[in-house]
Amino acid sequence: MSAFTGATSDAVSVPGAGADLLAALLDGMDAALCAFDADGTVTHWNREAERILGWSAGEAVGRHGFEGWAARSADAEETLKRLMGTMKGPGRQIHEFVLLHKDGGRVLVRSQSAGVRGTDGSPAGVYCAFSEVHVQLDLERSVALSEALFDDASWGVVLVDADLRPAVVNGHAARAFGTGRTTLLGRPLGDVVVHGLEELEGALQHVLAEGTPPGPAEVWVTLRINAEERRRCWRSGFLRLSSPMAEVPVPLGVAWLFQDVTEERLAAREADRLRFRWSQLHRAGAAAAECEDPAEATAVLLDFALAGFADHALIDRPAGERRLTRALATPAATAPGPASPVVGGGIPLRYGPRHPALQAWDREGTVRATAGRTAEVWAEAHQWPGDAAHALCVVLRSRGETLGVLTFLRAAGRSPFEREDVVYAESVASRVALVLDLAGAS
Repeated sequence: MSAFTGATSDAVSVPGAGADLLAALLDGMDAALCAFDADGTVTHWNREAERILGWSAGEAVGRHGFEGWAARSADAEETLKRLMGTMKGPGRQIHEFVLLHKDGGRVLVRSQSAGVRGTDGSPAGVYCAFSEVHVQLDLERSVALSEALFDDASWGVVLVDADLRPAVVNGHAARAFGTGRTTLLGRPLGDVVVHGLEELEGALQHVLAEGTPPGPAEVWVTLRINAEERRRCWRSGFLRLSSPMAEVPVPLGVAWLFQDVTEERLAAREADRLRFRWSQLHRAGAAAAECEDPAEATAVLLDFALAGFADHALIDRPAGERRLTRALATPAATAPGPASPVVGGGIPLRYGPRHPALQAWDREGTVRATAGRTAEVWAEAHQWPGDAAHALCVVLRSRGETLGVLTFLRAAGRSPFEREDVVYAESVASRVALVLDLAGAS
């Protein structure tokens, strides 16, 4: 046997502690390992090789190649030739071949072999690390999956450590955050998440403590991107990562996968809102048709229209050239209430020339207005309830005549009126104008 002989715990004896150390190292390896001297005789065979093929080190060490035991006769010579061919070649070589289990079953293995040099630099043998092909393929698939997720995935992937700081960020996630892939590493998420951080970190902490949740969750966050704030909805899945090397699972962090579903959620929300509004309008028309008093019918229409749309509604009727008088209003207090006629409403309102209601009157169209920082002063100057911060003034038209102005008001805690709101307000105004026209004709 050559100098390469003598490293297996079962069949080779090396004096001193070095033999015990070498045996422990070989038997503790996760990969199967065998070795051959320059003549092709097996010199090493570890426990993983025994587990895969069933042959013990005592049965393997000392045999020449795999002939007559670990390979079919038709394959043994070719297999050994390929392995020994690496003894004189540079680097490592990858081979796939069929070996035999001790019980006679065939095992397809993938090997990585390389030559071993003696102390004088001459070829001394070959070592061969091998594993079952399906195990190797599983490992390669796992590696390929990881690389695909972090390079080409069409959804965001972030690995968060136990301190809730990003450890790995893929390209899609980096674009979603408006940063580079390395910018967030090791930094708190609060550097880019302005609102929704508590909910997000709460989900991550729950996963670390309790494990992977049963299904995805939708998280609304507001991001700070280039000094701007953007609100996004992310459909998120969370996976707790535990070390496969520990006897007791130790959390390494959380894999957070997300997709941006903001547009879908906003579209669904808008559809729900429109469905509710037109349902309210239908119900309002049916209820108003049962009212004998036109003022009551108008109040019913506004009460239905206000639900989920605005906080206050006012109707101003003409009282001369560019002069309006308050005819109907909801309560001016912060608590909402039903619309009702204004007592003593015959006195013209002291509207300024640029008042939104007068602008709507002049244009015979709709005017939107929003207060600045001094909303209370703005509301008082326009003779509106004190909490008003956003206004939508719609002219009341019927049979080619202007019958007044309908004003919807929202408080500061709500968003300004948008174009979609104008369509709904004008639909309400057309029904109100019809009732007022019928009342004037009767």
